Amino acid sequence: MMKINKYQKYIKAFIDWAINLLAYGMILLFLSLVFKKTIYIDPTNTWFWGIFVAFIIYVLNKTIKPLLVWLTLPITGLTAGLFYPFINVFILKLVELITFEHFAIHGLWMSFIVAVCISCINFGVSELIIKPLFRKG
Repeated sequence: MMKINKYQKYIKAFIDWAINLLAYGMILLFLSLVFKKTIYIDPTNTWFWGIFVAFIIYVLNKTIKPLLVWLTLPITGLTAGLFYPFINVFILKLVELITFEHFAIHGLWMSFIVAVCISCINFGVSELIIKPLFRKG
């Protein structure tokens, strides 16, 4: 019985990763199709780069973002939470640096729009899919 519980943790982590990766990839590909001049994903292999960028966003959201949220807590508190989306913009700019010419967002406002879309997708996936799925067991 203990071995099943041990592996359930890994299965839940994998499901969380896979669903978030798919959601991030789909929103990035959709936004790159809608805003062709401002969001660029390398057209040589669009699906690969879309999923790769989504993977980097997921990893940065799980590793660096909690530290950034903690460090910017005073600013976020003073602005009544309005600074929080700029943490996501910073994450997107890091992704641009990591992927070089394969992914780019031109303009601060477009980065802000993408960050808000990713936040909404993250919240929706977490509340509507992942948490109910894990409650069922």
